[in-house]
Amino acid sequence: MDGIGNDGFDGEDLDPDAVLWVRGVDYLAGWRDATQAVAQLGDALTTAGVDTTESKLRAIAASDGSGGVRLELSAAVARDVAMRVRAMTDQWREVG
Repeated sequence: MDGIGNDGFDGEDLDPDAVLWVRGVDYLAGWRDATQAVAQLGDALTTAGVDTTESKLRAIAASDGSGGVRLELSAAVARDVAMRVRAMTDQWREVG
């Protein structure tokens, strides 16, 4: 049996029977929060010029009900993101 945050509770493929549920934990609120974060991160990556066509962003809920985001990138895209983050960090240091 999968736990929350494994493939049973990941947005598009939500399978309520594939996870262990704990009474009183609001998994849906965490998942909704993570869904919003997925949209924001996807938008930010696109705005930064990152090619996300082969990437996967998924909302998940952790076992405590908190939201989480799974980001899956190819090695080439991960290097591109790292390069862009380093470049922005260098610019911020120069300004600050």
